[in-house]
Amino acid sequence: MTDHRDDNTPEDHTGPRDQMGFEELQPGSDHPLNLEQAEETEKTEETEGEGGQGFLDHLEDLRCTLIQTSLAGFAATIICWFFSSRLLDILVRPIKDQGVYFTAPNEAFMVRLKLSAAMGLFVVAPFIFFRLYMFIVPGLYQKEKKIVTPLLITTTLLFYTGVSFGFLVVIPQVITFLMSFGTAYLSPLIGIGAYFELVSRLVLAFGLVFQLPLVVLFLSVIGVVKPRTLLRTWRYAILAIFVASAFLTPPDVISQVMMAGPVLVLYWSSVLVALVVTRKQRKDD
Repeated sequence: MTDHRDDNTPEDHTGPRDQMGFEELQPGSDHPLNLEQAEETEKTEETEGEGGQGFLDHLEDLRCTLIQTSLAGFAATIICWFFSSRLLDILVRPIKDQGVYFTAPNEAFMVRLKLSAAMGLFVVAPFIFFRLYMFIVPGLYQKEKKIVTPLLITTTLLFYTGVSFGFLVVIPQVITFLMSFGTAYLSPLIGIGAYFELVSRLVLAFGLVFQLPLVVLFLSVIGVVKPRTLLRTWRYAILAIFVASAFLTPPDVISQVMMAGPVLVLYWSSVLVALVVTRKQRKDD
């Protein structure tokens, strides 16, 4: 049998890649490998965009942040000192009927100094939070910056809300409750030092516990805890909240209940918000 194939005809050495086109065999843009490469490229570009700060540069930024926040707090303390007399009158307003005394020559001076420092830090707290935020921002990626910015604003608002609630609502009720244990032969003699310690401890505790929604939401978003798990363990959450309230407040029922009540509301609200947010994350993924 004769082979009629022309010897001059070039042999076809093309394989499947040449026939289909090599580009068509490349993975698409939605391929996991390409997505990982794009994410790594984005991270590299963001890191280079920040100037590639080294360890010593971060230490210098930290030093500047600490100096600026310390100077801001010191300046605010000096300014508040000139208003310390008026601030002290506001502080003792819940016990103005019983009167308040200082039992040592330097006690009134020290209380006014501590009050000025506390109010100074209270006033410049947004600036301190902002400087700390600016310190950590260079180490964050763009997605993380979108989370931290509203987190900073919410943290400041919740702290001020907790402090205001503690002083305006809780302190008068606690003082009224504690003063009710006096008798006709047992009159209160309240020292300004002990009273200032009670008030400052209580309002600071309320400012801190009002951060609970952010803690729950943050832990849920990063996957440390699951909102459904928090819903199933609600009995342990209630017990933990009451134990924490007993530890952070004076040993009286009124202050403990008035702290545990709002914290429980904040806890359930934060769990519901975390449930919605995590469900939205799963849909986006």
